[in-house]
Amino acid sequence: MPVVVMKFGGAATESSDRFSAIADLIVQRQKEAGSVVVVVSAVGNTTDQLMAMAKTVHPSPPSREVDMLISVGERISAALLAMALALRGKEAISLTGSQSGIITTSRHTDAKILEVRPARIQRHLEEGKIVIVAGYQGVSRDGEITTLGRGGSDTTAVALGISLQAEKVEFYSQALPMEQLNYVEAYNLTLNEASTLHARCVALAAKNFLPLQLVSFAKKKMDRTLIGSLPRRLVTPVYEED
Repeated sequence: MPVVVMKFGGAATESSDRFSAIADLIVQRQKEAGSVVVVVSAVGNTTDQLMAMAKTVHPSPPSREVDMLISVGERISAALLAMALALRGKEAISLTGSQSGIITTSRHTDAKILEVRPARIQRHLEEGKIVIVAGYQGVSRDGEITTLGRGGSDTTAVALGISLQAEKVEFYSQALPMEQLNYVEAYNLTLNEASTLHARCVALAAKNFLPLQLVSFAKKKMDRTLIGSLPRRLVTPVYEED
């Protein structure tokens, strides 16, 4: 069964009342697509708040402990969204990056994704559940929790789309003022600091011919921008280099 990967960033989850609208959107997409995997960022500026808290304790905290701390933000979002879906009678389960099989390098606060082992995600999808993955994080091969640095949650969504052979990955935040872009055009636009997406995730999508779709879900009419082309061209998965 085809899988839809949906990504919601910090702006989409900036307050707890947003989770109700997001849950409604996910329920509709599940009706249309069947199997849905959702990737979420931390609520609003949670990551910045956690880092500020860390620096009140230690001016230059150990990077391993930073990862243990800031990875909590995305797990909070995932759990809250699972609760919102449960209120709607939907079976949903939240997973950490490590539970989702996201294997990374051991470089704390700026790890790269080496591979994805999505067996647990696939099992839950076969059970009819909506799977919600905490973005921005994974686990190294020696079992350490890691975070992915700038653009990490976007990269999580793309890596999961690759491993699950999704038709495309849908990013719910803000569409661009054009209907379609190729990967080079999109990559160049991401170099602008105000860009909706990060260059890193576009580069990973391009290597795997995985289309990305930006959706402005805050409006009544959902504007969309497609990056790449459909139908997707399937290739042997390639992730990030060590």
